[in-house]
Amino acid sequence: MKSPRWARVTVVAAWMVSACGPEPVPTPAPTPKPPPTESQGDWEDPGRYAACQVYSVKGVACGEPEVFDLASCDTGSLAGLARDAAYTVVYRTERAPPTISPDAFRLSPSGHSYRGVTPAQARLDDRDFFLSSTSTNDAGVSTRYSLRGCRAEGDRLYGCYAGCRNGQFINYGTFLAQRVSRRPGEAEASGLTLVSESPVSHGLAADVYVTQGHAYVVSLPLGGTPGGLSVFDVRDPAAPVLKTEISLPKDNYWNGVWAQGNALYVASANTGVITFDISNPAAPRLLRSLPSGVGAIDVHTVFVEGERLYAMSVGPLPKALIFDIRQPTEPAPLGEYVEPGAGVDWTVGFPHDALAFEGRLYINHWRAGYLVVDVSDPREPKKLGAFTYPYATSHANAVGRFGDRLIAFEGGESWGAHLRVLDVTDPTNPRRIGEYKLSEHVSIHNMVLVGQRLYIAHYQHGVRVLDVSVPESPREVAYFNTVKGTEPHRGEGFYDGAIGIRVPGDGHVYVIDTSRGMLIFPEP
Repeated sequence: MKSPRWARVTVVAAWMVSACGPEPVPTPAPTPKPPPTESQGDWEDPGRYAACQVYSVKGVACGEPEVFDLASCDTGSLAGLARDAAYTVVYRTERAPPTISPDAFRLSPSGHSYRGVTPAQARLDDRDFFLSSTSTNDAGVSTRYSLRGCRAEGDRLYGCYAGCRNGQFINYGTFLAQRVSRRPGEAEASGLTLVSESPVSHGLAADVYVTQGHAYVVSLPLGGTPGGLSVFDVRDPAAPVLKTEISLPKDNYWNGVWAQGNALYVASANTGVITFDISNPAAPRLLRSLPSGVGAIDVHTVFVEGERLYAMSVGPLPKALIFDIRQPTEPAPLGEYVEPGAGVDWTVGFPHDALAFEGRLYINHWRAGYLVVDVSDPREPKKLGAFTYPYATSHANAVGRFGDRLIAFEGGESWGAHLRVLDVTDPTNPRRIGEYKLSEHVSIHNMVLVGQRLYIAHYQHGVRVLDVSVPESPREVAYFNTVKGTEPHRGEGFYDGAIGIRVPGDGHVYVIDTSRGMLIFPEP
């Protein structure tokens, strides 16, 4: 499938190439940034991943096999590469400092996939690896990406890539691809038992909220299938019943969902926050979209604390929106927070997710890192501090009190992304005190803190439950590998597997998997 908008990744700088080799286009100097709070980032540059090179060759189209020089490669090692497996990929650009972005491909005797589509070209044999996929957007812009293998080593493939737009190079460099599989020694599950599984027919399932005995699942468009809202009666968790499905013709990219009273709030990439009346839980009634009168707005996630609704808008101007929901079905704008440089400097990123706790809003602001904002006066939010680190893609968080300390759990969403444990008792000086890592090629996504248990939707590594009673040393106590490898669309994107998670207090854990839909487990 085409990479969905929810999978926002690093935007690599555009490059040009000449007949003598690649030359970078001069780029404006970035806005000065404060030094990272913590030197240990999600990704540390290992240097070029492979010995191959990418050149412009006269008379050869951008992305063709001939633009890759493999003279220094060990192509004989390619014979050992698994040909029926999914791989995640990290691209490293040829620039200083390098930028990175993640991707995926799947190899299969029944048909390969690269960047979510069937490759236009594929050459795979004992001495050659070449995949090339092309997509064209609604504006007629054609984008092509090509991979050429240089050497294989175990479950890893190293090589070079080229990105092209309308036949011209836009970026190039080396890549590392890692086969996706269960972690060594793991079974399907430990400590978690699946009680039911419900497919979602609307697009690609992304998030869930559970209230009034019903689960509200939102989804994104997938190929020619629109996204939307699926409502399940889960009063019997072992036998959920699909009650209704809602999809609007020109508004169905729905990524986040929350509820308060008889109001359901859906994060829409087209119209902001959509409000439904769920006084009849099985049949949501569309009320309105907010904010109104400001044109199209892309809201990615929503969060409710008390009498306030917080909505993270990634565009057109990245900002955190604050609404008064004392009357839940009639949200009223209260204020907004805009990080300096947002919308102007791409390295500042955008507010991706957020959590409100005790008068503060903790914002995952992608490249800008993890922000702590005082929202006690919502009309004048004030930034108190931030936790920044190299190659940040700050994506999700959870916050709670542990004794006299205020502890935050923060995670990114890219190659190398993992969980950080931060002491945010002093919001002006967040400190890293612990971490939890699995595999660099599998990212984490959402998380929920319930008491001293942290529940993580960990993409291809499924569901992970951590005992965080000692925050400095998170300890895994249960897991469930949601990815079997045989479901439709596996390997079509980097962001694949367990994506959404809720623990609503009814004794069950609700997990959204991008291919399998809604999975329900008893709380461990």
